[in-house]
Amino acid sequence: MTPHDVAIDGLVLGQGHPLALIAGPCVVENEALCLHVAERLQIITSSLEIPYIFKSSYDKANRTSGASFRGLGMEEGLRILEKVREKIGVPVLSDVHSIEDVHAAAEVLDVLQIPAFLCRQTDLVIAAARTGKVVNVKKGQFLAPWDMKHVVDKAVSTGNHRLLLTERGSCFGYNNLVTDFRSLPIMRQWGYPVIFDATHSVQLPGGAGHASGGQREFVAPLARAAVAVGCDGLFMEVHPDPDRAPSDGPNMLPLDQVEGLLRELLRIREAVAARSRPDDVERSARTDSRAGSANLR
Repeated sequence: MTPHDVAIDGLVLGQGHPLALIAGPCVVENEALCLHVAERLQIITSSLEIPYIFKSSYDKANRTSGASFRGLGMEEGLRILEKVREKIGVPVLSDVHSIEDVHAAAEVLDVLQIPAFLCRQTDLVIAAARTGKVVNVKKGQFLAPWDMKHVVDKAVSTGNHRLLLTERGSCFGYNNLVTDFRSLPIMRQWGYPVIFDATHSVQLPGGAGHASGGQREFVAPLARAAVAVGCDGLFMEVHPDPDRAPSDGPNMLPLDQVEGLLRELLRIREAVAARSRPDDVERSARTDSRAGSANLR
């Protein structure tokens, strides 16, 4: 299928474009934290020429426990996200959980995100797409990658092709997820940018009893694998002090580790790109041929 590049406030995501980053704290905790994280990530990504979108949820409506911190609510959360957009100069993304939220959220957000648990909610997907905003749909933990084609069809039935598809792991028994990297090329075949969520893929849903657990030590290895397989962007929840974060702390990446990981991922992407260039492949084949001939002498 013809690739569909997605433009977001001057940035372009898609096949053949620079690896993009969607990142920020799991939930809007306060204005100072969001501004700090957004500014730091903007500096890092600008120096690496990586398109950057700030992510934080104004409301986490799918927490394990009803007593868990959900955020500051729509009004205050959107105010802070708008402040980030204006002061730091980056596009902003957050989750929408109901049709009633869509209009107000679209007034502020550059990207409306459909949470994984809600990706099959037809009316929500269509309402988000009808805004004309970019819509990032997270693949449900319960879906096969090819099932996401139905979600794509729902969204583009509105005439909106500004769509991102995000892989975030699949259910693997109780309280565990596993990533099937075949999903990246499978979803990419429909032409829309595919994002790999490196932090939710290491989440242990409900694994801490009253909350979800996580294994952040596997964020970097999975991110490396995704870039090697082929994706158009990375999604990572990051925090200056994840162990003190009120939501998703066990699977969030410490802010001070982001730059080093991004540099490593860019090197992997360049190596993969170089290997796929016809002249490099031909040169490699000649080298292998000469090596083989030498071994026969």
